[in-house]
Amino acid sequence: MLVIGAIFVDVKGFAQNKYMPLERNVGDVQVVAGGVCRNVAENLSMLGHEAKFVSMVDDNGMGAQVRDDLKRLGVNVEHVISAPGGMGMWLAILDENGNLAGSISRQPDFSALEAYLKQNGDAIVAATDGLALEFDMNAEISGMVMALAKKHNKPVYTIVGNMGVILQHPEYLHDVACFICNEMEAGRLFREDLTAATPEETLKTLQKGSVLVGIPSMVVTMGPRGAVYVDNTTGEFGFCPPMDVDVVDTTGAGDAFFTAAVATLMRGAPLSQAVQEGTRLAARTLRVAGSCARD
Repeated sequence: MLVIGAIFVDVKGFAQNKYMPLERNVGDVQVVAGGVCRNVAENLSMLGHEAKFVSMVDDNGMGAQVRDDLKRLGVNVEHVISAPGGMGMWLAILDENGNLAGSISRQPDFSALEAYLKQNGDAIVAATDGLALEFDMNAEISGMVMALAKKHNKPVYTIVGNMGVILQHPEYLHDVACFICNEMEAGRLFREDLTAATPEETLKTLQKGSVLVGIPSMVVTMGPRGAVYVDNTTGEFGFCPPMDVDVVDTTGAGDAFFTAAVATLMRGAPLSQAVQEGTRLAARTLRVAGSCARD
């Protein structure tokens, strides 16, 4: 499977005691490689699937280390290029329960990746069986990849980072095989606050909103409240409850959910089974301090 997206350096602070936003908090600080699609590529490899990653790293020692680590984990890094400003940075604070208390991200400079895909994208997309695409790099890359996937009849599964491109170009979602996001991202797309909605209420919004926007298949994850889904091509819809786990770190759980769900859909399984598999891998990720559930 082809994975196209950004690499970030994640700087994560874990509060030892009750997190106080305006105070100095004692805890632990970790610096790890991250980014939603970098996590997806690693998780795919962990599950035994071929993951061919199209991305960028910085043109320095840290970038080389990130690429070498991905290769060691079994990810195909043939199309991971080096460029100035190629990696982003994500600063995250997690409270005493492992929940995200605040974050700031710095986006990479995507110009080198855009040029690389203009030159090589047609051959790269033609050679794959399916794509996982991070929409929020820039509109030019998203539009280019969606057009190439349509040209070569390849399914595209989309994951988001900040909803910037999707809100500007919701028409891109008309051609996706499945769109997976959380309730805050779905709320921005459907212009409705879903953060306090029940699963039943979220499912009703999803069923109505996905038809209005023209999305063939969509999943909305709701953290500890589970996930809802709808497949407008088959008529399938429903709710998947969460698994009971002791949470260590919530970051990366959504990426794990996406990975397992997409891998299941690629096998031809129904959306309900894909959501169940996504829930299982997300639960594994919640139990460990890191963005992936690799043993």
